[in-house]
Order: sequence, then C-alpha cells, then structure tokens
Amino acid sequence: MRKKIFLGLALLFVAIQFLRPAKNLSATPAGKDDLVVRYSPPAEVGRLLQISCYDCHSNHTRYPWYAEIQPVGWWLASHVDDGKANLNFSEFGAYTAKKQAKKLGAIYDQVTDHTMPLKSYTWIHRDAKLTDAQIATVCDWAEALQEKIAPEK
Repeated sequence: MRKKIFLGLALLFVAIQFLRPAKNLSATPAGKDDLVVRYSPPAEVGRLLQISCYDCHSNHTRYPWYAEIQPVGWWLASHVDDGKANLNFSEFGAYTAKKQAKKLGAIYDQVTDHTMPLKSYTWIHRDAKLTDAQIATVCDWAEALQEKIAPEK
C-alpha cells in the first residue's frame, strides 16, 4: 500500500512539472515609464532597487533555478503577480502623480519598518537585504522624489 501511495505521489510530482506558469520576462527593455528610466535615481539607489525590488515589482524577474520546479514555480509566479499588482516599477511613470507619491510613501514606510524586501526573499537573496545605511539612502531618495512629484499644498 505504501509503495502505491509513493508511486502515485511520484507520478503526480512528475505530471505537475508540465504545468508551468508564464514567466515575468518582458520582451521589451525598460521603457520610458520605468521608474529608473523616468526619474534617474542616483546610481546606488537604482542598484538597490534593481537588487532588492525589481524581481517582484517589475516586468523583468530574474528567476532562480528552483523556479523550474513545481509547485515552487507556481508560488513564485503568484508572489510576483501580487507584487506587481501592488507596485510595478516598469509602469511607474504611467501612474498619476498622486499615485506615484503614494507609492513612494509606501516604499519609505515598508523599507523603514523592514516589511520590504520580504524576509522570504532575502533569506535566499542575501544581497537584497538592506543595511541601515542603504535603507536611509533609499528612504531619503523616495522622500525627495515624492516631494518633487506631488508637493504638499
């Protein structure tokens, strides 16, 4: 009986490998609406955004090898879809000024309180974990850009 259960599970595991989610790999390079292209942040900020944010919050995800294994690939696809639904740096310039300012405020808040990048992401991608100095750099930039885009009246 155990042998049949194990064989059934093994066959199921093999079968689900053929059910792959679509990858978040835009055929076009970063366009005019991409945050880094549109607002040209300082090089360090751009680098930090690329390393710590863009995999889940843009149209260009760098996939690790384990994304090819289902159901991990499904989980990652869902995670990226959720991230892009909340904030998509590739389409940031298409947001209204008010929405851009709100998103920059959210970046400030979530980076400061360490909810972004997610711990599940930085556990594997150690280079994405931000130091206190890097957090200050990103937050100072986000705050300055927020004020430039939608100054309080």
